[in-house]
Order: sequence, then C-alpha cells, then structure tokens
Amino acid sequence: MITIIAAIANKNALGKDNDLIWDLPADLKRFKKTTSGHHIIMGRNTFESIGKPLPNRTTVIITRNKYYKAQGCIVVHSLEEALKIAMTDNSPFIIGGAQIYEQALSIADRLDITEVHHSFEADAFFPNIDLTNWKEDTRINFEADKKNKYNYSFVSYSRK
Repeated sequence: MITIIAAIANKNALGKDNDLIWDLPADLKRFKKTTSGHHIIMGRNTFESIGKPLPNRTTVIITRNKYYKAQGCIVVHSLEEALKIAMTDNSPFIIGGAQIYEQALSIADRLDITEVHHSFEADAFFPNIDLTNWKEDTRINFEADKKNKYNYSFVSYSRK
C-alpha cells in the first residue's frame, strides 16, 4: 500500500524556497508516528531541506544526479526504482516534494493529508486531488491552540 503523506495549506501550498512555511507541531508528531518503521521516499530537494536521514525510517532519495550521495540513505534515480527498493515494506510513504507528488499521485493507494487552513505565499504546490479518483475516508478537524497556530484537519483518502 503506497501512501502519499503531505501537509497542504490553502490553494495546495506546500512550501517556499525549499522549506516549510508554517510550524504545526501536531502535524510533525503525526508524521513521525505514522512513518516510523517505514521507507520514506522523497526528492533530493526535500531531503536537503530536512538535512539528514530521519530516525527509525529508511530514507530513499530520488535524484537525477548520478553522483549524488547521502550518508545513511539509499539514492535512486526514478520513482519506479524507489518503489522497487521499498517493496519489502508493506506501507512505504512518499513524502515530497511537489515533483515527486505529481509523479506518485497516479500510483498511490492512499493519501494522508494535513490541511492547514491558512493562506501562505508559496512556490511549491501539491497536485489537485481529483475526487472522481479519491474517496475521503476520514476527516478530523482541529482548532488552533497554544502550540498550533492555525486551524487544521487530518484527512485520509483512498483510491476509488
């Protein structure tokens, strides 16, 4: 089961200047809990914005650069190659960025989306979720609080 996991603000905003544009500790906690023990597949820019392999996960980086190396990570050159590496995992996660999400949307089985209910200036965007192909399974809404500055929702989709 291939799952795309992403946090998306209004107008499908993902980030700006290769960085997150909001701080939402509840989303980071959910991301850690959900992806721990699994393969996480990402593009090189996403990896470089994180800066290191995440603990308790197998980090798979997709890059066109044939000479790219990252200590503690597996480097591949296509989404197909990344998925072959992750075949031993019954639930690998695709964690970004925008180009990788675009490629993966047609093959993913699930979407695990955090909707951040706020508008931000962005230069990276999540592809549109076509509801003719996806069914919303669960939605849990949260109000902003002391730790989480914005209203947000955890939303899960499955392929129809």
